Amino acid sequence: MTNEASNPQTELLEKRAAQQRLRIHESVGELKSSLTDFNSSVQENIREHLDMKSYARHHFGALAAGAAGLGLLLGYGIAGAFTRY
Repeated sequence: MTNEASNPQTELLEKRAAQQRLRIHESVGELKSSLTDFNSSVQENIREHLDMKSYARHHFGALAAGAAGLGLLLGYGIAGAFTRY
């Protein structure tokens, strides 16, 4: 009778399985770390692009011109509704 625990092939397979489990564990840890970094950079990028105060500061002239144009159009439209031809 052979003892399976002392079989060299079994020991070799167990050693390989342990090494593969360790590599998988390390790669999962690296993936978690990289996903966490990616997630935080995406959140920061979204916050930066959706910051309305910053956008208004950088594009104040265009926003002011658009608001003035919209105000003029609405004003003439409303005033035109009350005038007779």
